[in-house]
Amino acid sequence: MILDVMLPGLDGFELSRRLRSDPATRAIRILMFSARAQDADRDTGLKMGADAYLTKPAAPDRITASVRELLAGLP
Repeated sequence: MILDVMLPGLDGFELSRRLRSDPATRAIRILMFSARAQDADRDTGLKMGADAYLTKPAAPDRITASVRELLAGLP
């Protein structure tokens, strides 16, 4: 799942935390992709359950590489 931090109603941090806490969605790979580029934002995203965190703008090949890395770790 590619997830932005800034979402209407529920931010990506909380959505990631909820996905990780639910056994039915716990194993979904999460790539957080956001304009929020502070180290604190990245750290929060990873603490809340994101597997990777990219900041906007990012080159398409970097996004593709990140997705491939996450998918490579699937059983």
